[in-house]
Amino acid sequence: MGTVAAAAIAGLTPAIAADPIKLRISTPAVEADWHAKMLPVFKEELEKAAPGQFDVEIHLNGTLFKQGTEPAAMQRGNLEMAMISAFDIAKQIPEWSIFTAGYLLRDPEHQTKVFESGIGKEMYGLVEDKMNIKILNVGYLGTRQLNLRTEKEIKTPADLAGVKLRMPGSDTWLFLGKALGANPLPVAFGEIYTALQTGAIDGQDNPLPTVRAAKFYEVTKQIALTDHLVDAIFLSLAGSTWNKLDDKQKAAVMNAAKAAVRFNNENRIKEEAQLADFFKSQGLKVYKPDVEAFRQQVQKAYLESELSKSWPKGMVDRVNAIK
Repeated sequence: MGTVAAAAIAGLTPAIAADPIKLRISTPAVEADWHAKMLPVFKEELEKAAPGQFDVEIHLNGTLFKQGTEPAAMQRGNLEMAMISAFDIAKQIPEWSIFTAGYLLRDPEHQTKVFESGIGKEMYGLVEDKMNIKILNVGYLGTRQLNLRTEKEIKTPADLAGVKLRMPGSDTWLFLGKALGANPLPVAFGEIYTALQTGAIDGQDNPLPTVRAAKFYEVTKQIALTDHLVDAIFLSLAGSTWNKLDDKQKAAVMNAAKAAVRFNNENRIKEEAQLADFFKSQGLKVYKPDVEAFRQQVQKAYLESELSKSWPKGMVDRVNAIK
C-alpha cells in the first residue's frame, strides 16, 4: 500500500483540506472612511467565530478592482467580496433602479427597515438568482449632499443649470445628476479631488463623512444640504464562494457582516450630525436649499422616465408604507 493511501485510511488527509478560505474584499473607500473601517471589524468577528477558517484581505482605494467593476469580477470568480451599490446592481437588474431614485428612502432607520422587511428578501433574492451574488447586509453610506467649488448659492434645481456635477459612470447615476438639474459628468472616485482642483468639474455629491475622509473640502467652497439620496452599500459575497461554505461558516460570515454594518452605521450617523460645524470651520458655506423644490423635480423626473417602468409594481407604495 502506498504512503498516500495509508495516510488516507489513517484519517490524516483532512489536515490537507483545511486551508483557510481566502476572502479578498475590494472597495474604493479611503482608509479614513467608516465603510473602510468596518472591514477590520468584519475580519476580527469572523476570526473569533471561525478561527483559522478564513483569510480576509482588505483592499482599499480601488487598488484591486476599480469602482463599479466589482460585481462582474465576483461573477467571473476573480473576486470574493465587495461593497456594491444599488447603482451597480441596477446595471444588470433594472428593478433595482428603484433604490437609485432620489428622495425614496427617508433616513438611515427607514433604509434598514426596508431591507430587513419582505422587500429586502425579495430584492436580495433577485441578486442571488440573476447575478449569483449573495448580499450579506446593507450599510448606511450616508445622505448625499451637493459639494461645489463654485460660489453661487444653490436654492432650487434651476440654479444647477450648466453646473458640471461629478457622478459615478453609470446611466442611473447620471440620470440622478440630471434630475437634480445639473450637467452630470462620469468621473472615477479616485479622480474627484484633482478634477475639483483643476476645475474639470464644478462639484460632486457624496455623504458628508466621505467629503471629510477624501478631503474634498480642501478644494470646494460650499455644501448645499439637498438630502437627495439616502445611500447604501451592500456587503456582498460571490455566489461561487458562498456556495462553498458549510452552514456554520455561512452563519459566521452573516454575523460578522452584521457586526461590521452596525459599527459603520453607528459611527457614520454620529459623525454626520457633527460635520456641518466642521466644514464651516474650514471656511465652507453650509446651508439648506429649497429641498421641497428638489424633491418635486427629482420625483417627477423618475416617475416620467423609462427607469420607473422597470420598478416592481406597487413597490413605491410598499416602501412608503414602512414607518
